[in-house]
Amino acid sequence: MSDHSFDVAVVGAGIVGLAIAYQAAQKGQRVVVFERNARAIGASIRNFGLVWPIGQPAGHLFDRAMRSRETWLKIAAESGIWIKQNGSLHLAYHDDELAVLDDFNQIATHEEGYRLKILTPEEVPAYSPAVKTQGLKGALWSDTECTVTSRHAIGQIAAHLEQRYGVEFHFGTAITHVEAGCLSDFYDIWKADRVYLCSGAEFETLYPRVFRESGITKCKLQMLRTAPQPPGWDLGASLCAGLTLLHYSSFAQLGSLAAVRERYRLENPDFERLGIHVLVSQISTGEVILGDSHEYGLDISPFDSKTIDKIILDYLGTFAQFPEAVIAENWHGVYPKLAGQTEFVQEVEPGIWIVNGLSGAGMTMSFGLAQELV
Repeated sequence: MSDHSFDVAVVGAGIVGLAIAYQAAQKGQRVVVFERNARAIGASIRNFGLVWPIGQPAGHLFDRAMRSRETWLKIAAESGIWIKQNGSLHLAYHDDELAVLDDFNQIATHEEGYRLKILTPEEVPAYSPAVKTQGLKGALWSDTECTVTSRHAIGQIAAHLEQRYGVEFHFGTAITHVEAGCLSDFYDIWKADRVYLCSGAEFETLYPRVFRESGITKCKLQMLRTAPQPPGWDLGASLCAGLTLLHYSSFAQLGSLAAVRERYRLENPDFERLGIHVLVSQISTGEVILGDSHEYGLDISPFDSKTIDKIILDYLGTFAQFPEAVIAENWHGVYPKLAGQTEFVQEVEPGIWIVNGLSGAGMTMSFGLAQELV
């Protein structure tokens, strides 16, 4: 009979749960992870695979993102997980966008950690062959961003934790009851000194009242993937353009952003209504990942919109092109969002912690957050 007693139990094998498990295992604690599905299939595998520190404002959150980045690199070195330190380009095709990039660059040069450079249009192709240079005003280069193949990396991290650190995984095990010191799937009982509930967007089962009273909601995003690009073709830096300036909090306090916001509102109100901004990443298998949109609410439609896909692709066409443009796959992800907060962390009973609501920044922030919690 196996020992059912642990120092730490984690519910959820997405990136947040894996980060908690990794941090505890690093400290020599006995860790068990439960995942209701046969493998993690939620938002942690349905994203760009981007570790994106530049999206975080200077100070504590940027520091957390950079500590997460360091952990990703460490785990990749230990396990052989593919990770590419390819940086990012914010592309400007309008004077108001370039003004935001200039303002951000001037402010960020006084902050620790940002590694930025303003590029002329002539310099940009050296960083990515996909960029359309016609009408390009300039770009902001950041070398802190990394890319992983998330649909592979999440499972690979779990295998690494099991093999190297002895973390015990129970896939296909839905935890239905938790109380101080123990948890159960109705049939079996496990004991744990501390329990971390990292259930992502599936927060209706355990402590539903806590979530209901928190104000947390859900965000649906639509994404696309091209067929593999020709052998040897490399995107280089991950790409984004003016709409992305409106999405990330690192730019939110810049006065020059107002002009960009108003122009896009007049050009196409659907950008704001559907929360569309477009990121471009290339994963290890050569495909280019594209997206996304942001639709909020507890009643998320399971049906995807071709209109949203078209808006994404039309905007993509203003700044990037690829040798292989055929869309091979469409999907959506759903993640939890708590307005005005970067995460939802609450001790609901002695030794039982909810860790949730990273609002789409799980790949960037989870490992750093875990260092603060465990």
